[in-house]
Amino acid sequence: MLQPDRETRAEWTKTVTAFVEEFIEGLEAAPASSPGTALLPPPPAETPGGLADLLDRFSGAASQAVETAGPRYLAYFPAGGLYSSVLAEFVAQATNRYTGVASTAPALVAMEHSVIRWLCDEFGLPAGSGGIFTTGASLATLSAVHTARQDRLGAHDPNGTIYVTPHTHHCVAKAAHITGFPPERIRVVPTDAHLRMDVPAAQAMIAEDRAGGLRPFLIIGTAGATSTGIVDPLDEIATLAHRESLWFHVDGAYGGAFQLTERGREILTGIDRADSIAWDPHKSLFLPYGTGVLLVRSEALLRAAHAADGDYLQDLDHGTGVPDYSDLGPELTREFRGLRIWLPLHLHGVAAFRAAIDEKHDLADHLRAELAKIETLEVLPSDLTVVVFRSADSEQLLKRINDSGKFFLSSTRLDGKFTLRICVLSHRTHREHVDELIELIRRLSA
Repeated sequence: MLQPDRETRAEWTKTVTAFVEEFIEGLEAAPASSPGTALLPPPPAETPGGLADLLDRFSGAASQAVETAGPRYLAYFPAGGLYSSVLAEFVAQATNRYTGVASTAPALVAMEHSVIRWLCDEFGLPAGSGGIFTTGASLATLSAVHTARQDRLGAHDPNGTIYVTPHTHHCVAKAAHITGFPPERIRVVPTDAHLRMDVPAAQAMIAEDRAGGLRPFLIIGTAGATSTGIVDPLDEIATLAHRESLWFHVDGAYGGAFQLTERGREILTGIDRADSIAWDPHKSLFLPYGTGVLLVRSEALLRAAHAADGDYLQDLDHGTGVPDYSDLGPELTREFRGLRIWLPLHLHGVAAFRAAIDEKHDLADHLRAELAKIETLEVLPSDLTVVVFRSADSEQLLKRINDSGKFFLSSTRLDGKFTLRICVLSHRTHREHVDELIELIRRLSA
């Protein structure tokens, strides 16, 4: 029976709620990571199974993982998954509204679009700007590269050239490959002593490439590099892009949310001049994985690059006054993605998010300062809430930290050297957790 009665639904909901409550309550004491195996479970049976038993199986599998929802997961970019967003997703999936074309659920699309409009205002984008929620910044970047190509090159041109730095996220190279640009058309601009894009060097490379018959059309500024949290000189890059008629894309996948805070806006100066911005609310806005956004200076250009039609869509009304999201990205079928961000913003209030982001910034500053006091460590330049450091035996130190089960950190390479990396970003991580980590590092570094 695929449509259970009300009593059964209530019992299932009670069972799932109890599971979720036990999981969340156990996060404080849960190990930061647990080893696991990738053994395939048996295929589904012809007869019904019991929900409690199936949840037990899921729980066992989920426990064999890095605890990305916990307060001591400080690797990569934590995504705690706000409970309010989980509830929003439950409601959105239960009602199962289609939002690829606005006329099928115009009021819900208007709710989602209201968040896009608010974000455009927060990022200082002008009238005519817009955007779309995606599954993540990788898909947002793909749409941005495609739109830049259409606008600046007119059609595909194998001589089109893209400018990045060694710290640009690899999703840009993937997007370039998918949109038809060979690796040699991605030019890697050197960085300065602070690991930020060397803008004069970029200008020289653009001139050299033009003289060689290439067509520079896209430059990428990073607002929070994955390895270091470093923010490129966005305002200078914007000026260069304008002077050279390049599309200016900002990869704010990690750092975008810092635009919501006063000091974050100062660090991200120039982001308001971008032609497009990719951002992951599932990183710095604490939402569940699969929540990305693309903001663009001109919604019309985004639509021109993605709009398509078919005879089977002739019955749909395209004059609702809000966007048809299928015209702003590659997806025709899409769920009501906006509730997972609309509900938390309205339920908690924006000030709560600004305060949480500021708290993580404070914790990272505290962490840098305390690690710098440990004589055996070298703390390297970093921005926002990423902290990077080395020891005489960095690899062994990372292994000992992660093997403790108390915390889970990650690593990167800077100047070719193995470097430990911490990112303070989970809404469940607070001062007591950071102090506990500092003490562990101090003890293991002695």
